Amino acid sequence: MPLIICLVFVTCKQTDQQLPPPNIIWINAEDIGPAFGAYGDTYAKTPNIDALARKGLRYDKAYATAPICAPSRSCLITGVYATAMGTQHLRNEIQRTPIIGALPEYLREAGYFTSLYGKTDYNFTPEGIWDLRAQRLAPWRERKGDDPFFSMYTIGSTHEGPANFYERYLSAVQDLPDSMFHDPAIAKVPPYYPDNDSSRWMWARYYDLISGFDLDVGAIIDSLEADGLMENTIMFVFSDHGFGMPRYKRWLNETGIRVPLIVYVPEAYKSVFRTGDLPGQGTNELVSFVDYAPTALNLAGLPIPEHMQGQPFLGPGLPEKREYIFGARSRADDMYEISRASHDEQFIYVRHYLPQYPYIQSGKIFSNEKEAFRLLRRAREEGDLPPLGEAMFNPKPIEELYDLQNDPYEQVNLAENPGYQDVKKRMKGAMHDWMKTHRDAGLLIEPEMMRRADKDSPYTMAQDESRYHLDRIIEAAEGVGTASLETLLTDLDDTDSGVRWWAVMGLGAMNPFPGEAIAPLAELLGDESPSVQVAAAEVLCASGNCTSAALDALSRNMRSDKPWLALYAARSTQLIGSEACAIRDVILEVQQSYLSGPDGPRKYKDFNFSSFIGWTLEVPLEACPE
Repeated sequence: MPLIICLVFVTCKQTDQQLPPPNIIWINAEDIGPAFGAYGDTYAKTPNIDALARKGLRYDKAYATAPICAPSRSCLITGVYATAMGTQHLRNEIQRTPIIGALPEYLREAGYFTSLYGKTDYNFTPEGIWDLRAQRLAPWRERKGDDPFFSMYTIGSTHEGPANFYERYLSAVQDLPDSMFHDPAIAKVPPYYPDNDSSRWMWARYYDLISGFDLDVGAIIDSLEADGLMENTIMFVFSDHGFGMPRYKRWLNETGIRVPLIVYVPEAYKSVFRTGDLPGQGTNELVSFVDYAPTALNLAGLPIPEHMQGQPFLGPGLPEKREYIFGARSRADDMYEISRASHDEQFIYVRHYLPQYPYIQSGKIFSNEKEAFRLLRRAREEGDLPPLGEAMFNPKPIEELYDLQNDPYEQVNLAENPGYQDVKKRMKGAMHDWMKTHRDAGLLIEPEMMRRADKDSPYTMAQDESRYHLDRIIEAAEGVGTASLETLLTDLDDTDSGVRWWAVMGLGAMNPFPGEAIAPLAELLGDESPSVQVAAAEVLCASGNCTSAALDALSRNMRSDKPWLALYAARSTQLIGSEACAIRDVILEVQQSYLSGPDGPRKYKDFNFSSFIGWTLEVPLEACPE
C-alpha cells in the first residue's frame, strides 16, 4: 500500500496542500575522509559534491562508529551499535535478533521502494532486506508507480584496493577527464608519512579516486534531474570511515572515524534542518552512524523503534544535540584489537585494552603487498620515517587523549598530562557509560562471545546480566596495563571466564613477564573456556615458557570446526614465532583444510574466515623449515 502522509515538519499552506514523503538517497563512498572542496580542501576536485553542499548542509563533525567497513555498515543500516549486536568484527555473520530490523525493512512496510547498489557487508545475512539489488545508478525506475523510494549506493572505487594497487587504480580512473587528475608535486602529505615524491604520488592518486567518486555522484544527480525527482529527494553523501591508508582505516582515531557528510534537501523540505542551520553552510553538530537510520525514519514521518540507539538529526521533534559520539575497534581480518573511544566537540579519548599489540601487526592486511605499507617500511629502513610514523610499529599507549581543536593531526598525546586529567576522567566516564548502557558485547573476545551466545544472537546474550556480567568484565579489562600482579593472579581464579581471559591478557602485557604467573597460566591450558586456553598458551609461549601442553592447546583449538575459535588459535600460533615450528604439521593440516581446491575462484574457500585463517597460518609455514 502506498504511503500517504502529511509531513508535519513542513509548514502546511493555507491550501492544505500535502507534501509527499521524500525520497531518500544514501551515497556511501568507501575509505575516504572529508577530502571535498566543500570542506575547504583546495587540492580536491569534487564539483558535483560541492554543488550539492551549496544547496544543502555540510556536517563538520560526522563520525563512523568503527574505522572499518562491515561494523560501520551494520550500525548504519540498523541504528544499533555494532558492539551491542556483536557485529563489531570484520567479518563474522552473526545471528540477528528479530528485535532488530534493518532500515529498508521499516521503510518497505510503510510503502517505500528500497534498493541497494553495491555491497551489503553487514555481518549478518542481507537476505530479504532490500526490494532490489540494483545493477544501475537509477534503480527507482524499477519500482511500480510513484511510490517513494530509499536507495543506497556503496561506491567501491575509492577503496584501499585501488589506492594501493596500481592496476586497480588505473581501472578506477579510466573515465576520469584529464582536468580532474591531481598534480603530485603539490599534494599535501600528512605528518605520519615521509614527505617525499613517493608519498605525494600516492596521495595524489587517492584524490584522483575521490574525483571519480564525484563523477558517480554527478551521474546519480543527472538521473534524478532527468526524471524530475530532485525537488522531492533528500540526499546524503558520506563515506564508511577514513582513508584506506595506514593511520586512517583500522585506526580508532580522528583520522579513522571522521567522515564527510553532505545532506542535500530540496527547497520545499528545508524545515527539516535544525533552527539556525542554513543551506550552503556547515554545522558542528556531532553526528554518528548510529543516527542515520533514525534520521531516515524521521524524515519519512515514521516512528523510531525503541531499540534503536541513535537519535535523529533532521526532521520534526529533534532531541538536544549530542554531547559525545563513540567508536570501537575490534578484530580486522586476522588481527585482534579491543579499543574503545569517546569524542566530544574538542577532544577524543581512546582506551586500548590490548596495548601489547602494535598498531601495525604482522599479517597480510598490513603487508608490503600494499603500496602504503611498502612506502612506510622503506622510509623506516632509510631513517626517513617521521616519529608519528614510527609510532605505528610500536606497542600502543594504554590511553590516548588529543585536543583536536589545537592538534588536528593528533600529534601530542595528553593522556598523562597533569593539566588534562579532568578532561580524561570525563571522557573516560562517558565511554564507560556508553559501554554499559548499550551492553558492549565486544569486551568478550570473539570466540567467547560466540560460545556464550550459542544459538541466540550476541545481542540477546549481552542483554542478559546473568549471562554477561558487564560491570565486572569492564573492571577486568581496565586492569590490562594498570592492575597489580596480585590482582591479576587473583582474577585468574575468577568464576567468570571473561574475567579470567582479561587477567591472562593483563599478564601478557606486563614487561618483564612475571615468573609467578607461569604455574597458574599452565593450569588454564585446560580451562572450560577455549578462549582462555588459547590466551594462556599464547602468553606462555610468547614469554619463553612454551610447553607441549601449551602447543596442544593451540593445536586442538586450531582444529575446531568453529571458525571463530580456529582463527583465534591460528592467530595466537602465528604470534608465538619460532615456537610454532614444533606443530608445523598441524598448521599445514589446518591451512590446507581451508583451501578452495584447484577449480575454486580464490585460494581459500571464502573471503571471510577461510581466508583469514589461511593467511595467518601462511606466516609460520613460511618461517618454519619442513
